[in-house]
Amino acid sequence: MIENKKKPNPIDIHVGSRIRLRRTMLGMSQEKLGESLGITFQQIQKYEKGTNRVGASRLQNISSILNVPVSFFFEDAPGEQSGGQAGMAEASSSNYVVDFLSSSEGLQLNRAFVKISDPKVRRRVVDLVKALAADAEVE
Repeated sequence: MIENKKKPNPIDIHVGSRIRLRRTMLGMSQEKLGESLGITFQQIQKYEKGTNRVGASRLQNISSILNVPVSFFFEDAPGEQSGGQAGMAEASSSNYVVDFLSSSEGLQLNRAFVKISDPKVRRRVVDLVKALAADAEVE
């Protein structure tokens, strides 16, 4: 009898995706994160895919290196209970943000946007994007 490979736990997959999200937001390679932790980039890949679980002390080290609280890795985790419809709307809203920032375009746009120091220019960029989105809806 052939044994099926055990599927990763959804929480492990979520934590791994949050590690990847934060690492890419910082422009850090898997190799660099691995070096900082004293492990290989292959191990980082396994964490990010949820194939291997991240232990508590290792997650604490990762949070320190990536400069986020440990709770960051559990935000919007599957199975989280939230009170009422507002919580559900908020969760789907933040999932959209995570999906956006996980995309190549979203990451590039975010990196470029935060480099704009003039608040008036930032506001004009937001207005431009809103206008382009409105035009796309009309077409």
